[in-house]
Amino acid sequence: MINNIEISCYDVKEQIWFERAEIYCRKVLEYLEKEKWEISLVFTNNAYIRGLNRDFREKDTPTDVLSFCQSDGDIPVPVNSESFYAGDIIISLEYLDRNCTEFQVSRDEELRRLILHGILHLAGFDHATNDPGEKMLIFQEEILNKIGEVIL
Repeated sequence: MINNIEISCYDVKEQIWFERAEIYCRKVLEYLEKEKWEISLVFTNNAYIRGLNRDFREKDTPTDVLSFCQSDGDIPVPVNSESFYAGDIIISLEYLDRNCTEFQVSRDEELRRLILHGILHLAGFDHATNDPGEKMLIFQEEILNKIGEVIL
């Protein structure tokens, strides 16, 4: 069964690469063997993601990506008999650009990394720190290197 990815933007302009981002999401879900998932992927700015980070995580600072899982533990929330809503991924395009400069990576690579990171959180993966030795972050980089799809 096909996965459904809804892409939108809030306080930023729609980008010509949104369709390629959707294709990338599908490839990640296929790699993770996830079927019948529905995901909302929202691109925004630092001000909006800062508000979400403050309201839901009590951290009054912008961040690069937030994931809002809609499952109850390991039990997905059904939409209907054909699919279930996995959750929302919010990405700040401003913070993405900051990351590119800080980590000296291309915008495309960092965009793929943030999308992948959000999907992994929706799939139940987590990390305590941003240390590259974290199990989830190691897995993230393995997948990033295996799925060479270009978005930008």
